[in-house]
Amino acid sequence: MTLMAFSIRPAWMHRGSQTCLAAVLAPVLAPVLAMTLAMVLVFFSASWSGAQTPATTDTAIFPLDDIRTGMKGVGKTVFLGQEIEEFDVEILGVLRNIAPGKNLILSRVSGGPLATTGVLAGMSGSPVYIDGKLAGAVAMTFQFIKEPIAGITPIQEMLDMLAGDSPAPPVQAAGAAREWPFSNGGSDGDIRFLSYAAPEIDLPADILPVPVLWGGAESSLMPVATPIVLSGFTPEAIRHFTPQFQALGWVPVQGGGGAAAQDSSEPGRLPEPGSMISVQLVRGDMGVNADGTVTTVDEKTGRIMAFGHPFLSTGPMEVPFSESSVIAVIPGYATSMKISVPGRSLGVIDQDRSSGISGVLGREARLIPVELELIPEGGEGRTYHFEVANDRFLLPLLMNLTVFSAIGATERAVGETTIQVEQTIELEDLPEVRLDNFISETANGPAFAARSVVLPIAFLMQSSLGPLDIRKIRLRVLTSNKRMKQDVEQIWTSKRIVRPGEAVELNVLLRDQDGVEQLQKRTIEIPSSIPAGPLSITVADGMTLDRLDAAAGGPRALPKDPEQMVRALNRSRRNNRLYVRLSRPGAGFVVQGEPFPSLPPSVISTFSSSPSGSRDIARMMLSTVADYEMESVTGVVAGVKGLSITVEE
Repeated sequence: MTLMAFSIRPAWMHRGSQTCLAAVLAPVLAPVLAMTLAMVLVFFSASWSGAQTPATTDTAIFPLDDIRTGMKGVGKTVFLGQEIEEFDVEILGVLRNIAPGKNLILSRVSGGPLATTGVLAGMSGSPVYIDGKLAGAVAMTFQFIKEPIAGITPIQEMLDMLAGDSPAPPVQAAGAAREWPFSNGGSDGDIRFLSYAAPEIDLPADILPVPVLWGGAESSLMPVATPIVLSGFTPEAIRHFTPQFQALGWVPVQGGGGAAAQDSSEPGRLPEPGSMISVQLVRGDMGVNADGTVTTVDEKTGRIMAFGHPFLSTGPMEVPFSESSVIAVIPGYATSMKISVPGRSLGVIDQDRSSGISGVLGREARLIPVELELIPEGGEGRTYHFEVANDRFLLPLLMNLTVFSAIGATERAVGETTIQVEQTIELEDLPEVRLDNFISETANGPAFAARSVVLPIAFLMQSSLGPLDIRKIRLRVLTSNKRMKQDVEQIWTSKRIVRPGEAVELNVLLRDQDGVEQLQKRTIEIPSSIPAGPLSITVADGMTLDRLDAAAGGPRALPKDPEQMVRALNRSRRNNRLYVRLSRPGAGFVVQGEPFPSLPPSVISTFSSSPSGSRDIARMMLSTVADYEMESVTGVVAGVKGLSITVEE
């Protein structure tokens, strides 16, 4: 089985001036975000109790064992507006053990537009009654069939799966820890090094399948698709992410209007079995809503159940849902769907299990506010305000989508482009994460810019240290219709023979794509304690220096706490400046993130035999004497050059 993380697309993989941070975290992001798709594919094996009010229903239940072929029943759903209508159901039989511990009632449905549309995307969760008793919820169907055939999830399985009174387990990153080289630069020798743990998922990132969740191909039962209504998004953005939506069982629908939160205290219609609801993933100037149907409503506890199949099978979650109104039913050859608009907020979806989703009326979910200021060259700026679901797996996808669409609405995807992204992430009880990256490309600039935003967010949310509490995300994006990239052309020093403690002037010649040259100078101090011998000087961009560190077994360590992780992100090397390293062959170590080069033999022996070396002590094959940072430039700077000087007594 092969999977691919949503943020990796073939068009992005060409060589270009990507950000230093993206290069460092890209190996982490692909397997971590592939977890989202992997969880969908194995949803039928996920099951545990949640901290919630036990799921119950006031309606009498029709037992699965009493289901017989030929029985007649009725279902309830919405075809237009908010009016609940009935449709006819004929039982064809029961498919037992269709998945581990799972059964399915196979039926033929009719009435309303179903003869033309078949089972509609958005009908997931529509309750089915036999003799006035609740038998289950519409959840499955076939693709490319001539009759409207529906698979019904038995109601008892929904109740069993969504019931429970034990605490929900914390959401933790799965898999064993694995080191990833991550260097982060401060200024004038104050450079520490960290690497991070990521889930060990060995999945190729070059194929994105459309999953069949219950086996087989086009002739097999699949969950009824979930319409994802996108408001305020460009057609290009929807087209760009359609493969990812489809892989998650979502049908993207371009909608209109915003999806702002509306006060749930206002008079309105409470949901009933058969009502449409919208799970709100993004709301504000841009809106993303997943639509489905309510199966049960317990008036005593205020708990609802819906969908009859998983949304993402993430287990505990906290996402708001609202009432929804159907404005049209669209017949299609592969998938017919309801198009709806969200309304008044109703509560929070807090469980996403293999037999459906469950939520509580009257509660409010905390979303993450995002402020995105877009300043095009020579044009009028615009600021977008929206809120995004605070979910460790959904947040990176939704940020990728929103940022790509916002930039792509005004900036070109083909042609020379430079995009500067200033990102601030506010965290609970931790310092802010502040990043500044340049993207200078001849194509796919908005995609690279969105990716640079997503990488640190995905890392904060999906690190093995546990998701950090993000309170707000602020983005400032400045764009230009020309490429701003300079390459390292040549380096030289004012002296080739130096003494310990002496100052040397380093000259770096840069050249842009038009042949325009720029000279940068930096005075570097030769450490007074350095012994005589050759000394190497390497000048490189941050991304290249990170790769050199990794290839040479450079300094790396695992963060022990969130503070160390945030500090590392803030000190990560930027791609609009060069870094200077003084080094020479010799044994060195990094102890808890601090470099110790050129150690005495006795200390080297102690560090080498330390039992804690696997985590707190990392060995350097090339001893770093000092690190420096050059002045920043406007745009991207790339390249690596080296020379050698001699230290004499």
